[in-house]
Amino acid sequence: MRNLTLRQIRYFDAIARLGTFSAAAQACAVTQPALSMQIKELEEIAGTPLLERRPRGVRLTAFGEMVHARAQAMLAILEDLDDLARAAGGQPAGKLRLGVIPTIAPYLLPGIVTRLARQFPGLSPILRESMTSRLIEELSDGRIDAAILALPVSEPSLTEVALFTERFVLIRPPEDADKPVPDRDKLREMRLLLLEEGHCFRDQALSFCDMPSTQPREMLDASSLSTLVQMVGVGVGVTLIPEMAVPIETRSASVSVARFRDPQPTRRIGMVWRKSSAMEAQLMQIAEVVREGGLALRRASGLTALPGWRPG
Repeated sequence: MRNLTLRQIRYFDAIARLGTFSAAAQACAVTQPALSMQIKELEEIAGTPLLERRPRGVRLTAFGEMVHARAQAMLAILEDLDDLARAAGGQPAGKLRLGVIPTIAPYLLPGIVTRLARQFPGLSPILRESMTSRLIEELSDGRIDAAILALPVSEPSLTEVALFTERFVLIRPPEDADKPVPDRDKLREMRLLLLEEGHCFRDQALSFCDMPSTQPREMLDASSLSTLVQMVGVGVGVTLIPEMAVPIETRSASVSVARFRDPQPTRRIGMVWRKSSAMEAQLMQIAEVVREGGLALRRASGLTALPGWRPG
């Protein structure tokens, strides 16, 4: 396959991953006709179809599967070369493609971006908010450089660096503020509102309550912590949220915040990146900035007045 271009390889990889021309065009920031033309030229170079067109998307042909595997390997090599070039300066500079999960991004990112700009003025963060499974996939494919999420991810190809531990708090109606804080047994009997499936925070909350994730639920499963808190505010039930979310999510809702008795539910926040990344030293510097930002956010969360709080 001579005369093929890097643009064609990137477009073909996007279609293979996303399954439709429209989604691939959006991901590549080009028009759909322009992308279609490049794929047509790529198939002409190959001399055989790479895609099977269907009414609701495309699927790879057998030959297309083989080409895609090699295309991914090519793109991974190019990303490694890009990492190597960016690492040559010794300090973080240039573009940083950073993924963050939704239960962290709105609360931690503003302070982190400010700190990064102050400490590394040559750094230009490109931020991506998505759920853990998608971020791990994009990290493995070289589409992002690192991700901030809840540990562990247990991927052999990734380096995990723990940064700080965060507690969960109970959000309940204001009239319950003076009631005893329920233990996990009592919590299982309450109308517990959770994030929808796919969010790791949902699994962590279920684990604390010792509730199976496969158990049928006839309750609200929301896509954001904001929705959960607002529903508690109108008396629908109770929910758990991470402490970093409290200042933002409770300021416009009539709710009360309570700390659980020990052992309190927690999560470990960390950064992950590819073990093969040439930016290891730079990412460690960035991870330290994230750690400092996370600890500062926890100190400023206003939760020190809650019963049972202890620094840690």
